[in-house]
Amino acid sequence: IAQQPKIAATQSAFALWCVGCDGIVTWGNPLYGGDSSAVQDQLKNVQQVHATKTAFAAILADGTVVTWGVAAFGGDSRAVQDQLK
Repeated sequence: IAQQPKIAATQSAFALWCVGCDGIVTWGNPLYGGDSSAVQDQLKNVQQVHATKTAFAAILADGTVVTWGVAAFGGDSRAVQDQLK
C-alpha cells in the first residue's frame, strides 16, 4: 500500500514525509528548518511532524522526538530530551 505524503511548514520552510518511512525532505529557509541535514540520520520511522513559525518536531514510532530549526524557538530539544518520551 502506497503511503500518502504529508507536509508541514514553518514560516519559510517545508517538510515532506510519509508515515513510517525513513527520512524527511526539507526545503526553504535553512534557519527556519529548511535544512534538516544535522538530524537526518535520526529521522527513521517518522509518524508525525509538527511545526512552529521557525522549527520542526518529528515524532518517531518509538516515541522519540527530533527537532530542528531555530534553537531558541523549539529547534533544539536536547535539554529536555529525556522528558520527551
